[in-house]
Amino acid sequence: MSDPISGKAENAEARVDQLVAEAKRKAQRYRAMQQAVEQVSVSAVSKDGTATITVDSAGNVTDLRITDRVREMSGDQVAKAVLSALRTAQAKLPDRLGEVMADTIGDDPQTRDTIVGSYRAKFPEPEPEPGETVPASGIGRLADEPEAAPPPPPRPPRRPAPPDDDDEGFGGPVMIRE
Repeated sequence: MSDPISGKAENAEARVDQLVAEAKRKAQRYRAMQQAVEQVSVSAVSKDGTATITVDSAGNVTDLRITDRVREMSGDQVAKAVLSALRTAQAKLPDRLGEVMADTIGDDPQTRDTIVGSYRAKFPEPEPEPGETVPASGIGRLADEPEAAPPPPPRPPRRPAPPDDDDEGFGGPVMIRE
């Protein structure tokens, strides 16, 4: 007859070995995910085709291409095209990262959803531009009428010049004299 206490110890050892092996496999999958995520890049082209931007997995610009058509455009139009392409590329990141994560850590939807959710919060879908309508399909369409340029943002108030007398008031010396 076998000893019930030693049988429990053998089962406990086997269970611990199993948990260690599972943890090692999971760590390998997460390393693979991290390496795959670091390789992600996404590109987008502005609606008018003048700017193409590529961003890395952190949303940083890694490539910017501008066509010669910008010679016929105002600076505001070029900036708008570049920013539009940038926002579109960044907004593609959550879906692309979700695909990479599903391939590498597919059995952990909670982690995938948490990370993809944080990317969606950081890089939301671009807002429709004035004069643009978004049909139910989610694909934007430009209106026929030209759009008005948005007013420039207000300038921040100027800081007052520091007083000439450095002994009193703000901007003076840090040391206190007694």
